[in-house]
Amino acid sequence: MKKLFLLLLTFLVACAPAVNGGSLFNILPEEKEIEIGNAYVPYAIEESDGLYPDRRVQDYVKSVGMTIARYTPRKLPYKFFVVNSDAVNAFALPGGPVFITRGLLLKLNSESELAGVLGHELGHINARHHAKFLEKMYAMNILFNIGAAIIADKPYAQAVLQFGQIGGQLLALKFSRDQEREADELGVIYALKAGYDPNGLLGVFETFKSMERAKAPEWLQTHPLPESRIRDVQREIQSIKPSGSLISDSEEFHTIKRLLKETEASYSEFYKGKGYYRRKDYSLALEHFKKAVELYDKNYEAHLYIAYILANSDLTSALSHAEKAYSIMPEVFSTNYVYGFVLFKVGDYAPSLEKLEKARRLIPDYADVYYYAGRDYEALKDYKKAVSYYKTALELSEGKAPWAQDAKERLRRLQGVW
Repeated sequence: MKKLFLLLLTFLVACAPAVNGGSLFNILPEEKEIEIGNAYVPYAIEESDGLYPDRRVQDYVKSVGMTIARYTPRKLPYKFFVVNSDAVNAFALPGGPVFITRGLLLKLNSESELAGVLGHELGHINARHHAKFLEKMYAMNILFNIGAAIIADKPYAQAVLQFGQIGGQLLALKFSRDQEREADELGVIYALKAGYDPNGLLGVFETFKSMERAKAPEWLQTHPLPESRIRDVQREIQSIKPSGSLISDSEEFHTIKRLLKETEASYSEFYKGKGYYRRKDYSLALEHFKKAVELYDKNYEAHLYIAYILANSDLTSALSHAEKAYSIMPEVFSTNYVYGFVLFKVGDYAPSLEKLEKARRLIPDYADVYYYAGRDYEALKDYKKAVSYYKTALELSEGKAPWAQDAKERLRRLQGVW
């Protein structure tokens, strides 16, 4: 938690006005841009239903992305992620992380189209569109308020909440037409330099236009696609006059797409299950989640929902599904949180705490993590930590969580212990 606050405070200092009326730096320092982008990666993964679990798919997209990234002027620690969401979307974060959804990959027709999408997102990063947004947020005093809250020793849950709110805006950042035009231009150049046919991006636009008649792809909600934008890309490609042996497609792309198609039925069941889960019809939700893992055993998000639902009725099965999900994807928030939660229910407090603390480090503003970690600390007789975590849990949840009354009672009882 302190590391997160120091990151924000350092950003404030770096961008603070100088005493002579100028500024110490006119731009967000690159190292802070990278740190901020990395801090929001776990949020992006969870908002997109987790990482796609097939390593071959992840490695392929990373390979294409890194090939293009080598030709960008900003030498950043680029990272590429395939996320499970069936939304047709791709997005980036400041400092290097790029995400593409399973839904968009299934709509693409060639490797050059994938290169066009990844090149475009790299264009946003290299044009510093996200960094400029963060600088604007600072100018509006949002980041300053976070720093002030920390300096004044106010409850750090407030600061964490604001950090999460900025993350939500970053993930849904809407770009202007000029920014889209710039990202298109840069993306075409980067893809071409990497040896890809730049017409791939036009192929993506054609697909989106055809989809728009039924339901506009999610990508268009943050990346507007007027006809002028398509014409601009066409003109740029004509002016470049690409020649030579350029990569239009590859056998590996179609192998990857086939692998994705093989798991479509599983994810269809998963989303049906989520729909019933939101409506609190847990029995029907469980049916669909179980079908999802029968169709694709690596669907770790389905395993997690099964574990969470069964935690109140069948702890043995819940633990089995939580362990399975964790074994598939141990590096994400959701597997650590649910595994930690189920271990707590079992009464295995030390391993539970280990998983919950890892979840907290990944996403520091999820109230339930603090409550159950507090329960673990209390069971392990670390009462000072338990009190601290119960306080944070109540602050983050504003006292409205199902466990809020229990947390308040435990807090009252423990505050006199140490």
